[in-house]
Amino acid sequence: MSSPDSLPTTELSPHYPIPLVVLALALPLLWLQLWLGIAVAIFGGFLLVQTLTLRLRFTSTALEVYRQQTQIRHFPYADWQYWQVFWLPVPILFYFREVNSIHFLPMLFKPAELISCLERHCPNPRD
Repeated sequence: MSSPDSLPTTELSPHYPIPLVVLALALPLLWLQLWLGIAVAIFGGFLLVQTLTLRLRFTSTALEVYRQQTQIRHFPYADWQYWQVFWLPVPILFYFREVNSIHFLPMLFKPAELISCLERHCPNPRD
C-alpha cells in the first residue's frame, strides 16, 4: 500500500445534476410564486457558475479549492476530524469538520470520485 505522501494530486470532475435540478425547480415555481421562482433560479444559476469555476484538488497533504487556476482555500488533512457525504442514494451535500470549523459544500463534484479521494487521503477516524 502506498503512503499518503506518495499519492498523486487528484482534481475532481464537475458534476452538474444539483444546479440543473435547482434551475428546473425554478420553472414551475415561477408560475406558482414569481419571487420564489426568481430566487430559486438565481440560486441555481449561482450553483451552476460554482460548478463551472470551482475545482477541488486532493494533494498528499491537503484539500485545495481553486477558482479556475487560483487557489482560494487550503484544508490540511491533519486538521480534519470527520467528513461525511449526506444522502448517499442521491448525494447532495459534503460536510467536513476541522479542528476549529465546519464546512458544507453542495455536491458540485462527482460523488464517487470525492468519496474515493476522501477514503484514500483522509480516512475517517470514526469508521
